Amino acid sequence: MNKQELTLLGNKAVSYPSGYAPELLETFDNKHPDCDYFVKFNCPEFTSLCPITGQPDFASIYISYIPDIKMVESKSLKLYLFSFRNHGAFHEDCVNQIRKDLTELMNPKYIEVWGRFLPRGGISIDPYCNYGRPGTKWEDMAWKRLSEHDICPETVDNR
Repeated sequence: MNKQELTLLGNKAVSYPSGYAPELLETFDNKHPDCDYFVKFNCPEFTSLCPITGQPDFASIYISYIPDIKMVESKSLKLYLFSFRNHGAFHEDCVNQIRKDLTELMNPKYIEVWGRFLPRGGISIDPYCNYGRPGTKWEDMAWKRLSEHDICPETVDNR
């Protein structure tokens, strides 16, 4: 989708979704496809629902990717992430679904998604997943980053 086709950016009449809505995601062309660089999003107000209890789960979601031709438009990403608010899914499912949806949307060279969920019942769950384009150096990078992801685990201070 090019700039002329973006429907959410600058639209003041946007309605917020009531359920999981990957169709909200929009892209634009990468103006620097000849350069390898990270694009990072920090989404500290992510909310989903426990599929068993219906109680809300809160997290910071970190998305990092190396674009190829397409990039995700940030307002559409915000609305997409908001669509999980009433969606019942386990933490691991949310993080993997976000990664899969963004990979399908953009076909990036590399992408990773990390969810740092607030503790509930005394336990925090922090799922991490990634993807590197098969048959390229990005596939090797994905394995390396996954295998070393928690080599120096954080100190959990009850966030």
